[in-house]
Amino acid sequence: MPRATAARLDTAALAALGDLELSLADQGVPARAAGLTVREFLATSPTLDEFWTPLTVLDGSALARNADAIQAWATAHGLELMPHGKTTMAPELWEFQLARGATGLTLATPGQVRIARGFGASSIQLANALVAPHALAWLAGELADEGFSFWCWADSIETVEAMERGLETSGAVLPRPIDVLVELGAPGGRTGARSDDAALDVARRIHASPVLRLGGVAGYEGSLGHDRSPGALAAVRDYLDRMVALFERIRAGHDGELMLTAGGSAYLDVVAEAFAPAIEAAAGRTADDSSRFVLRSGASLVHDDGFYRGISPLGGELVAAMRGYARVVSHPEPGLALLDGGKRDFPYDEGLPVPLHTTEQARLTSAPGTPLTEASVTALNDQHAFVRVRESAPSGAALALEIGDVVALGLSHPCTAFDKRRLLPVIAGDGDDTVVGLVRTFF
Repeated sequence: MPRATAARLDTAALAALGDLELSLADQGVPARAAGLTVREFLATSPTLDEFWTPLTVLDGSALARNADAIQAWATAHGLELMPHGKTTMAPELWEFQLARGATGLTLATPGQVRIARGFGASSIQLANALVAPHALAWLAGELADEGFSFWCWADSIETVEAMERGLETSGAVLPRPIDVLVELGAPGGRTGARSDDAALDVARRIHASPVLRLGGVAGYEGSLGHDRSPGALAAVRDYLDRMVALFERIRAGHDGELMLTAGGSAYLDVVAEAFAPAIEAAAGRTADDSSRFVLRSGASLVHDDGFYRGISPLGGELVAAMRGYARVVSHPEPGLALLDGGKRDFPYDEGLPVPLHTTEQARLTSAPGTPLTEASVTALNDQHAFVRVRESAPSGAALALEIGDVVALGLSHPCTAFDKRRLLPVIAGDGDDTVVGLVRTFF
């Protein structure tokens, strides 16, 4: 079974990010950075204590550890990795994984696909339907590049017909058919054909289309569970087994490359177990079997101190590579401190930030300071976090927080952390707070 090769981004486009001029509109950067390019500013060896709070910071050593760990894990289980780029929308971080063996990118919207193409991405899976005529016309032009591989999803015959209609009304001329994966769903899930028979009907309709090519089977298991309870794991496994069965039925009557793809970052172990028989069968058929088995884990690069820390099966191998920092600006009553970062600054949809430690007064550092073992964030306003003594704290416990102290915060859910920042500093890590990168996002 041949494995796809890594698809790197355009080096010139990535290098151009270092030529972007910094300004005071770049939230958190020191005032002295204004007027310098990213490259010029980094050449001055800035340190984290120069940056203004509230702040979200990436740890370079942790990113490298996670990227290596998830790539090695996927490879060991016979899976390609096409990480979901919508998590970060940061081409520099996309390249970080492509350089380690990821075979492409997954994205969620046509606009995201266009951004990735602008950075030279040559292997893209759109984990969504593509029915807008103008987006289809743009894609038709991109498919003239024979080195560009693209897949999108469809979960109904109506979706297929909308694609055909959109291509026709746009006047686009396709140089080759669009690869479309049948999306299988489940009751209570997200998108996806709700029954196996309906999914087969979609597959047949794609196969009959003059402008589309049946590319395989796709799905998302993460919406079927939110923890590792027996019920959630059983629902996820049943769904993945259905995906594999559908793939094998299509494989039996179809020549050419077919992809089977699933996976967020919560149940990737169950994905690997469910896909294992199909991977073994493909390896045993012929040396040139063109089946591809793809994991789309996006949050594993950054991991977190909340949701994924609690649910990921790779908890011992992945570490949180993002952290929030906020400063104490008010101590209005005993046992309560207000920080200068809130909903506009930190993710909160999968759990509130967790106070990890304080730093020396008015100084940022990645090294632990005073542990906040008796404290928790109990609420967020737009630009404030409420830090209180835990209800379970011993009687008389007090917050060891002074106005001006900086609190390091563990964050939950990378997918809603990056969209709040246009620029994120990257520290060297391992106790070194030198800022070695400024990651630009494209939301």
